[in-house]
Amino acid sequence: MNKLFIYYSNSGNGDVVASKMKDLGYDIRKVSTNYKLSKNLFLACMKGGFHATIGKKAKLNNYNNDVNNYDEVAIGSPIWNGRFSCPINTVLKNTNLENKLLTFILYSGGGEAKKAYQKILKKYPNAKIIILKQPKSNLGELDRIEGLLWEELKLNNYLNQNKNKKY
Repeated sequence: MNKLFIYYSNSGNGDVVASKMKDLGYDIRKVSTNYKLSKNLFLACMKGGFHATIGKKAKLNNYNNDVNNYDEVAIGSPIWNGRFSCPINTVLKNTNLENKLLTFILYSGGGEAKKAYQKILKKYPNAKIIILKQPKSNLGELDRIEGLLWEELKLNNYLNQNKNKKY
């Protein structure tokens, strides 16, 4: 099974998650943009949070939206005001994720992502969702990724082995 992790990272949390995903056999595709946030945390939260609230899309630098060669796609995004980051809004708009096994990995300073969670369930009802609280400074959070993906792999193997059985 070919697996891809597409992510955006502003503060390094996404990069830590990407390293874990690479260890788990995922190809990595980091999204880059000219969208700049202030180095001042308060100002960055205000600007990013406001733009996320209104659903702003960010212009991506050389983004490859072709996922045809992948069976599974995981999307990683920081949470801005409870929502996806602007660069990931653009990824979701421009990438055809139909017929893919989807996992969303959201990383947040507060550990809350209610609006993003609701948006995922509405548009991708079969997607797996993992919300991590500051994985860069709390590396134990990364173990939750492996646990969820392992359970999913065991379930998929079981279903594949028993797909022709009649009950």
